[in-house]
Amino acid sequence: MTRSPFDTALSLAGNRISGPWRSPRNMLSTQSYDGHASIHDDATAQKLGFAAATIEGPTHFSQFEPLAVSIWHEIWFESGCLSASYKAACYEGEEVAAHIERDPDNPDRAAIFMTKRDGTEVLRGTASVRGAGPTALDDKLGAIGEPDPLRVILQDVTIGMKRARTAVRMGFDDLMGDLYPFTLAQKLDRITERSAWNNAEADTPWGSPILPLEMVSVLVHHVASGDPWPPRQPRVDLFVDQEIRLHRGPVLADRDYEIEREVVAISQSRRTESMWVQTRLFEPGGDQPVATMLLNTASMKDSYPRYAEERASIEGAA
Repeated sequence: MTRSPFDTALSLAGNRISGPWRSPRNMLSTQSYDGHASIHDDATAQKLGFAAATIEGPTHFSQFEPLAVSIWHEIWFESGCLSASYKAACYEGEEVAAHIERDPDNPDRAAIFMTKRDGTEVLRGTASVRGAGPTALDDKLGAIGEPDPLRVILQDVTIGMKRARTAVRMGFDDLMGDLYPFTLAQKLDRITERSAWNNAEADTPWGSPILPLEMVSVLVHHVASGDPWPPRQPRVDLFVDQEIRLHRGPVLADRDYEIEREVVAISQSRRTESMWVQTRLFEPGGDQPVATMLLNTASMKDSYPRYAEERASIEGAA
């Protein structure tokens, strides 16, 4: 049995552990939802003011896993949590490095951040195990007040909305739908940090190959286009905040699971309207989550053609 799941070269400076420079790949250039291209398409991204198609946020989570495993070993795969806010877009060809800062007063929790070569911060948050908190998004979610009634794209979305439990599974050669036009096997060929425990033939402590944390995001989110919430269309979304937490992990490849989704908060900025969704992953028929994902998806106001018109109508009726 392989006991060293990563061979990533790490550097240590005081309480900080850093990974090597990596160039993540954009595997969502052909992604579509609601019949149109996404922020991961060059033309669509450029219309909204980005330099090019963006790398999807959870792609970066893989660079943190070797760092976390160096601290917490197998416990990471059973109860690990990455909780982060995305700060700047990353484009294919750019190099980024992951950093984790250990907390001498809390051995189960650490700060994380990712930087580009020029020092630009790509994300910031926390890593933790065994439910240690608060996480970065615990703090952020707790600061959100009541939803602004003057919202347009999300005017038909309410806190507490739920979706029925849905069966999900990710085999190595399973296509994951329009939102994720690639397979697990294809992702593993391009992932920044591949673990020996991800391989189809892996002999792991849990008896089966495990999913990289970024692919847990794919597993629980890929059904969203087939069972959507009711935001107004067309629009372009981007991930702003994301937390993936293992409660009774790891999440395994080629294994049947079920998910439940719930809107837990609604927020707004000058350029976006945001929907926060909590997704819980269960063993079939189970009532204790194996993993959860909290995701803040922001809809770009400029991407909705009737935004100004409908906003004026709502304000007039208020």
